[in-house]
This record gives sequence, C-alpha cells and structure tokens, in this order.
Amino acid sequence: MFVLEYFGMNDAAPKRVSFLKNAVCAASFAALASLAAPVWAAQGPEVSETTGQPETPLQMIVSIKQQKIDVYRGTQLLQSSPISTGKRGHSTPTGVFSILEKRKRHFSNLYNSAPMPYMQRLTWSGIALHQGRLPGYPASHGCIRMPMSFAKELYGLTERGLHVVVAKDEAVPTLIRHAVLPQPAPHTGSVASLDVSAGEGGALRGSLDAPTVNETLVKATEPNPNFNKPIRIIVSPRNQLNGTRTVQSMLKDLELKPGPVDGVLGKKTRAAIERFQLSANLPVTGELSHQGLNELYVAAGRDIPQNATLRVRRNFKDIYEAPVTLMNPKAPIGTHVFTALGFAEGDTSVEWMAVPAEGEEDGTPLEALDRLRLSDKVRHDLSEILTPGSSLIVTDRSYLRNTGLGTDFVVVTR
Repeated sequence: MFVLEYFGMNDAAPKRVSFLKNAVCAASFAALASLAAPVWAAQGPEVSETTGQPETPLQMIVSIKQQKIDVYRGTQLLQSSPISTGKRGHSTPTGVFSILEKRKRHFSNLYNSAPMPYMQRLTWSGIALHQGRLPGYPASHGCIRMPMSFAKELYGLTERGLHVVVAKDEAVPTLIRHAVLPQPAPHTGSVASLDVSAGEGGALRGSLDAPTVNETLVKATEPNPNFNKPIRIIVSPRNQLNGTRTVQSMLKDLELKPGPVDGVLGKKTRAAIERFQLSANLPVTGELSHQGLNELYVAAGRDIPQNATLRVRRNFKDIYEAPVTLMNPKAPIGTHVFTALGFAEGDTSVEWMAVPAEGEEDGTPLEALDRLRLSDKVRHDLSEILTPGSSLIVTDRSYLRNTGLGTDFVVVTR
C-alpha cells in the first residue's frame, strides 16, 4: 500500500460517511485489492553480470484520478495496486519525488502516533509511502496508502533515491530516442598498438607517434567508483529579468534610434525593433520573437545568453551546474522525466524512457527535448558521469522550494 502524506507522515481516521457509501466502495476496493497480490518477487530484477547491480531501474507512477499505483522495471509493468490518496483539504501533491528514507516501523509525529508500516519518505516535510487502510476513496491526510502485502513486497525492492512520479492522470513510461539525451563515455581505457612493421605505411591509427619498437601499450583507466550511483539532472528556465534595456542598448549600437535606454517598451523602441526586423527580413511586428532576439544579439556582435540552468545531484548533493538554452522559453513545457536504462561500464550508448508527469497538454516529451540545447562541453561532462538509472527532468516548474539538503530535485506540480 502506498501512502503519500504531508506533515506528520500519517493518516488520522477519516470522517464518518454514509454507511451505503462505505459499503459499496469498500466492497469494490476489496475485490480490486484481491487482484493486487504481488507477483513480481518470482520475476526478480535484471542484474548485470559485470557489476551485480540491477541494470533496468524501477519506477513508480501514482495516478490520483485512478486511485492506483503502477510499478515498472523500465517500460515493463510489474505490478499495480489500488491506493487511497489525500482527502479534501489534505490532497496528495503531484510531482516528481524520490525515496529519501525507509523504515519498516514508523509512527506519525502529528496524528496520535498512528502506525505507518513500511514507510518510505519522499520529502522531509512529511510526504511518504506506507501501508494503510483502503476504504475505497481518498481518505488520507496526503499520504498514499497501499495494501499490506503490496507495501511489504515493494519495500524489499526499493532503494533510497528511487523516483516516484505522482500524477493526476495515469502516465505510462515509453522508450524514447533523441540526440540531446546524454550517452555514456567509455571507461575501459584505450589501446595503442606500436609495431615496427607499421613504419612502412605510417603511424597506426590510435598510436601516439610513429612506431619504432615492437610493443603494445595499454592505457588503463580506473573503474568509475560511482557507477552504481544514479545521477539526477534537472533543466529549468532561469527567472528572466527585464531584458528591454538590453534590447534598447543593442538597437542603439546598431544606430536604430530606440530612444532612451530606460527599460520601457515605448513607441520609439517599437519603431526601432520594426526597422531591425525589416532589415533582417523578419516579420515586422514591433515585438521580438526568440529567433528575432537571437538575430539581434548576432547583429550587435554580442554572445547569445543562455536562458536555462542544468544542475546535477548525486547522493542528494549538488555535483555540477551549467547554463543551457531552451528554445521559445515563454511557451509552456510541462514536466517530463527521462530515465536511462541499464548499460555496462564501458558501453557508449544507452536507451532512455520518458514519463510525462503532467500529461502532454503543454507538449510531449519529444517536444520538450526538441527545445533543449546543450553545448559540446556540457554533453561531454554529462557523458563522463552518466550511470544506469540516471534521470533527466525538464520542467518549467520551480523546484527550489522543496529541494534542499538530503533531497533529490523535488518538483511539485500541484
């Protein structure tokens, strides 16, 4: 049984409702719960022969509307279970979370020390997964309740840092391919073969100099000590300050007479923008699109600023940050979670799967990736630290409020 809950990590007994509603809902949920006896234990995780670690990550997706939780290994559905989420006034938050702490025995700090067996904490402010009562309707104080057998089996499969996506509607992971998704760099070293016979035809490809001795040189590298520790990547737009002054300054440098550089988009500035658009063969509107703004930067001889930030965490700690670019930054993005599947150390490619955590109303996962631009350096840096089960979140939601010491990137969508 899954339970997500605010402040106190527990559910108080729900208020009494009509006997008829209780009887009908409880009966229907009892029938559904009888189908949720876990069967995944016999399947077991896919394990790498080289590392001994699960190669294909688990991922849990909670649907508030369907009152259901699905557990996937990669894109394969392992098991589903009925749940009970937050009642009115204590609604379960939706978003992207990860398991921060696990306790088989836990008691609420706020609700009369009520028991919360097989608790898996998702935020330090009180959201958790745990076993609890399923009356057949939302009844918790924010947690996601699960049946006992399901909660127990799930507890034995999960680890700290595992992603949990809580969505309003049902979401399904799908395989996705896109050039912007990071790929792993080899960690096995390189081999340069030096043989005197090569002197007749020139240096061998991969050798350091023209060979003069009959010898094989092996350049060894240390194994990646963090290969079994997934990284968490997030990309989100920067808060955009008033850029009108910058536009006016560039228009002034181009002698297009925008008026005073005062940050006010007045008649003179609009007229100057129209003159620039006319000279650049752009639609004459008096307002700069993202493309038009980039062309203005180029025309003025300035570097195009990057409008988003990419951050990386490992073991709940920041390890990397870089500026990146999101095309058409004012358009909605939604929240999309991309997860790298299994690969062996030394592999140079990996498959990814995608989950639209807010649905696709604001765009599909592919459309979100189409808007993302990474520099060659950022691509290289990510390839060096990418590990199985690593994830990338692309979102226009703020994650700063709920992300802190001892958390992954927490994105609350409602």
